[in-house]
Amino acid sequence: MKKTALAGVLAGFFAVAAIPMPLDAKPFRWANDGDVNSMDPYARNETFLLTFTQNIYEPLVRRDANLKLEASLATEWRQSAPTVWRFTLRQNVRFHDGTPFTADDVLFSLERVKSGGSNLKGTLASAKGARKIDSHTVEFDTDGVDPIFPEQLSTWGIMSKAWAEKNNATVAADITKNEESYATRNANGTGPFVLRTREPDVRTVLVPNPGWWDKPVHNITEASFFRIGNDATRMAALLSGEVDFVYTVPPQDQERLSRTPGLKLVQGPELRIIYLSFDQMRAELTDSAVKGKNPFKDKRVRQAFYQAIDVEAIKSRVMRNQSVPTGSLIAPGVNGYTAEMGRRAAPFDPAAAQRLLAEAGYPNGFEVTLDCPNDRYVNDEGICTAAVAMLARIGMKVNLNAQTRARFFAKVNTPGFNTSFYLLGWTPATYDAHNVLFNLMHTRDAARSRGQFNNGGYSNPEVDKLTDLVSVETDPAKRQEMIGRAFKHLADDFGYIPLHQQTIVWAMKQNIDVVQMADNYFPLRLVNIK
Repeated sequence: MKKTALAGVLAGFFAVAAIPMPLDAKPFRWANDGDVNSMDPYARNETFLLTFTQNIYEPLVRRDANLKLEASLATEWRQSAPTVWRFTLRQNVRFHDGTPFTADDVLFSLERVKSGGSNLKGTLASAKGARKIDSHTVEFDTDGVDPIFPEQLSTWGIMSKAWAEKNNATVAADITKNEESYATRNANGTGPFVLRTREPDVRTVLVPNPGWWDKPVHNITEASFFRIGNDATRMAALLSGEVDFVYTVPPQDQERLSRTPGLKLVQGPELRIIYLSFDQMRAELTDSAVKGKNPFKDKRVRQAFYQAIDVEAIKSRVMRNQSVPTGSLIAPGVNGYTAEMGRRAAPFDPAAAQRLLAEAGYPNGFEVTLDCPNDRYVNDEGICTAAVAMLARIGMKVNLNAQTRARFFAKVNTPGFNTSFYLLGWTPATYDAHNVLFNLMHTRDAARSRGQFNNGGYSNPEVDKLTDLVSVETDPAKRQEMIGRAFKHLADDFGYIPLHQQTIVWAMKQNIDVVQMADNYFPLRLVNIK
């Protein structure tokens, strides 16, 4: 596209979004390839939605820049009995509409996050219930001993009971069914920012909360978020000064941006693992030419796919060396990780993969669809395109179905898990291996909220037993041994195809100071404009 034409596109885009500002204001404009999709903090267990809504809704405990727990809406917490955790709530906190924050809001939020269309049911799965001791003290009863219970709460934003009841939003709308409620486009939290404007897929504007209980570090007067799906247009917006910060930077643009005067990159390894997996539960695949059976129930087929994928080639050609290949669903920095877990379960070997397919009864391969987002992870569609080509070398006909995150998650996530073969990424919110065991590796069990994001239906009774034991084990050595055994079972089963640990790369103007956290959270409260 010519420069003049591109300038016209940008001018038209930002004309829609223009907002008058005081002369001394320090507005902050930033962009991402995908939208946040909902203002409901329970709509989806996805990093971008959770990090965005936590500017508005706050948890009882939050993460500092080093991912350590610190006080937020709770000032103290302790295990008052083996299966009881007591939280002392912060006094004199008000929601954005002026309603006081009390224990009633915590109890309501617990009920709401565990019911309806909430996508965060697994986060509070070990909480059997809670009770109000007084207006600012709450006790949670856990399902057995849960030594890491507070670690699970840092992504759970507390909502106002009175506001939700007033606006008929007491149950989270199911975003996978395109449902909406008042909380989908409106918000009322206790956090550092207040929602001013919401235009889905265009812009969302936040302004500082003048009554926030904490001392602001940021100096933002207005934060405008723009969804700019096209990579070239998003980078052009940064280069032209139309936006100050870009959250998702394509690997192919990083070198150019790093050499551009007035701009800087901030990057580091993320705790997220990008992986492929398959439907291992249905008797017949929904998106395949094979009828009457499910090839992925055969371990030989899963191993063939595993050995057909060249993770080193993806690293060098697709990710431009901005990834770390792995054989594990957890990354270094997550409690429970070992170097042994990180080793690939089998080497890249297309010839061996072809032999395995032939042994399984598919000498000429078969046809299947690969579901992939195109605006969620770094070069996600590029990764899937490369995987399709690699699998073609062993005779597979893989049809790529790349979609925006809203459509993708609605297809592959609960309640239907309507996918045969898919790409996803996962960061354990607790920064502990149990989170992956519980959400991705445990047999799907909706009644106990286990395996909620086990989209392919992987199931191994030994892994289930070990997951339950890990959740209550307090001896670090015994717990580590159990984690190691569970991950060894998964590797031996080829239940997933881990690809790589993703690298976080943010781009911004030189006058923007940010704190980059290893979980890819981007709290506006830590942004400073010089």
